[in-house]
Parts: sequence; structure tokens; C-alpha cells
Amino acid sequence: MLIITTVLCYFVLLMLFSKFTARRADNETFFRANRKSPWYMVAFGMVGASISGITFVSVPGMAERTDMTYLQMCLGFIVGYFMVAFILLPVYYKLNLTTIYAYLRHRLGLRTYKTGASFFLLSKMTGAAVRFYVVCIILQRFVFDRLGVPFVATVLVMVALIWLYTRRGGIKTLVFTDSFQTFCMFSALILIIYQVIGQLDMTVGEAVKAVAADEHSRIFVFDDWFSRQNFWKQFLSGAFVVVVMTGLDQDMMQKNLTCKTLREAQKDMCTYGFAFVPANLLFLVLGILLMMLARKQGMALPVMGDDLLPMFAATGRLGELVVVLFTIGIVAASFSSADSALAALTTSFCVDICERPADERLRKRVHLAIALLFVLFILAFKVVNSTSVIDAIYILCSYTYGPLLGMFAFGLFMRGREVNDKAVPYIAIISPIICWVTDLATQHITGYKFGYEMLLLNGALTFMGMLLFKPRKVAV
Repeated sequence: MLIITTVLCYFVLLMLFSKFTARRADNETFFRANRKSPWYMVAFGMVGASISGITFVSVPGMAERTDMTYLQMCLGFIVGYFMVAFILLPVYYKLNLTTIYAYLRHRLGLRTYKTGASFFLLSKMTGAAVRFYVVCIILQRFVFDRLGVPFVATVLVMVALIWLYTRRGGIKTLVFTDSFQTFCMFSALILIIYQVIGQLDMTVGEAVKAVAADEHSRIFVFDDWFSRQNFWKQFLSGAFVVVVMTGLDQDMMQKNLTCKTLREAQKDMCTYGFAFVPANLLFLVLGILLMMLARKQGMALPVMGDDLLPMFAATGRLGELVVVLFTIGIVAASFSSADSALAALTTSFCVDICERPADERLRKRVHLAIALLFVLFILAFKVVNSTSVIDAIYILCSYTYGPLLGMFAFGLFMRGREVNDKAVPYIAIISPIICWVTDLATQHITGYKFGYEMLLLNGALTFMGMLLFKPRKVAV
């Protein structure tokens, strides 16, 4: 009951934020927050929205499998955020866009525009379902199974809570709730680390030295070019993952586009871009400390890395305070990513697909329908998931976000060059299929499996396809 009480109290606070921010809200408020958001609040909230429950659960467990090499990718994130801030944001602000995919219509044509928006809807629904699946499955495993509550009911209730506090204020509400949730998440993380250090009978200084000396503290891999943890693969993948999953993602960009000016949006983007190295360093440090604690207590490490933190934090082994902190942290992280995804999906469907940005009745119906569809995707992922959740997201992103990378790259770097707008939907579908076949063939022939670099290959194939299929000349 402790976890249930914690979630309900947390939800009450979110509803208070919603009531405060949703006064006299309309579609302009829901979609763009009236372009009045303070940049520093957006920046702080975006850290939590970008991290999500995936990081809270999966990254500590990654320390066992891949040491601290994930930080190589986080260094690439910084470069990616600067690319978004100084290449993409100026374009979006110049055109005064509500959704970023309207750029494709302006530059390349209607079918390219619809294709880009459709790929976003599929990508975001899939990725957001994976992220929110984490918190639902953990609450189910450690709480609701004991009470006899079915997983379907858990998912329905959790999604309903998000729908309730986002349905009126939309993105304006989320600017405030995300800042609150980011504060809760990092407070919980730091306090959990402190509790684990206490269980190890160490001081903070001793814990720092122990982590630095641990065999899992390796960060850089320069010597093995075939390893998925090779520095340049991780670094470049990190940069382009940010460009695609932030710069070409309506969810991540929507809050940035609520800043008053381009300069403020760029300050916001660069500020939170630097935050990911220290943030993920803390999660990895927690993972190493938990492995030390498992060895001290003679416990076997879980088969799945995603179970490392819950094994200690959700079962009461570290005390009831850590149970509460863990619940707050994972719910804060998961809600802050799922709520913005719900708002972005609603925005894109109303503006890009239906092209009715002023219809409030449509927006309310779409918001509810997206929430229900969200539930179905979460349940579907529970059936098919067979790998680490964080890896699953990036694998899916390589296939679904790759065409978006190719389309935007063509529009930005082939200025003055037209495209065969009718052929783009087919190119965007064929490119991921070619990537999938290439990955299977490469594994069979050489044993090498593509990692995050699949995103670049997918984008390059889409770009080349658009380059090769020239627009037809109209006979005069």
C-alpha cells in the first residue's frame, strides 16, 4: 500500500499544477503554450522528459553488461543538441511552426509532409509505449500482482492519470509539471545513492574511490572497431540519435518551441544538452554501487540488467524510505516522458493529419483516442519484448526515425533541389526494409550485428532514394 499511496499523493500534486495552468486554455495553449514559456524552466523540465523511466531502470543495469561506456554516447548527445539548436531551431522559428513536420510541406510537398508526420506518429507511439511499459511492469511485479490486480487494469489506470492532468492545459501544463517531475526524479536518485553508500558502510569519498577502482568503471573503448561499444560508433550515434529523436521529434521540440524567442530556445537546448553526462554518470555510479552491495550480501545479480535497481529498491531491502524514493523517481521519470508524448501525438494528428488546428472538439476526442491507443501499444509491447528496454527503443528508432533523418537532411542540404513528392512514401517504407535485410545478411555472413549506426544507414538510403527519384517534368 505504501507505493500506491505514494503514487496517489504524487498525482494529486500534478492535478494541482494542471488546475493552475489550464485556466482559459484553448488550442493555442494546448499546442504552443501561447509562446510564453520561461526558457530556464523548459530546460530543466526537458532533462526529466528526455531521461524517462527507461534511464531510471535500465542505465544502472547497463553498468554490469557494458561498464560505463554509455557515457561515450552521452558525449555525442552534447554535439547533437548543438546541431539542433543552431541548424534546426532557426528554421522552425523562422517559419513560426506549430509542428515541425510542416517544414516538409513548405520545402518538399504534401505527401512528404504527411509521410514525415505519419512516421513520427508511429515512432513516438512505439517509443513512448516502451518507456511507459517500464513503470507499469515494475508496479505490476512488485505491487499489483500481490493484490490480484491484472496488468491491463494497471495500464489503464496509469494512462488515465496522465490523460486527466494533460487534457486541458496540454503543453503549457507540461512545462510546469516536467520541471516538478525532474526535481523529484533527481532528488530521489541522489537520496537512493546516499542510502546505498550507507548500506556499504562507506563515506561519500570512499564510495567515489571504490567506483573509480571497480572493473566496471571503464568508459572509453578505442581498441576494438568491431565492438558496439567502440567510442566513435557510440559518439557519432549519440549525436545523430539526438538530432533525430529530439530535433526531428515533435514531442521533444514542442516544449522548446514554446519559448518566447529563438535565442531563448537555443539557450534552453544547449543548457540541458550538457546535463546528460553528469545525469547518466549518476545512474551508472548507482549501478556499480548496487553490484558492490550484491557482492557484500552474497546475492546473485539478476539475469536482466533492468531488474538490478528494482531488486533492491522496490522490495524493501534498502528500507521503506528507498521504496518511496524509488517510486517517486520512476513515476516522475515515466510520467514526464509519457505526458509530453500524449500531447505531441495529439498535436501532430490534429495539425498534420487532420489539418484542423483550431478545432477544440476534435482535439479533445483525439487526445482521448491517443490515450486508448497508447494502452494497446503498451500491452502489445509486453507480449513481444525480449531484450533490454533501452536497447529496444534505440533499435526501433533506427528503423522508424531513419526516414525522417533522410527527409529533413534532403530539405536542409539540397536547397533548390526538388523531390518526386509522390515517390517519397514508398522510399520511406523501402529504406527500413533494406536496412533490416542488410542487418540479417551481415549477421549471417560475418557475424556482425548493426547497432545504433543503423539509424545513419537508414537515413542515408532515404536521402539517396529522394535524390535518385527526380520529379517528373510537366510537358508544355
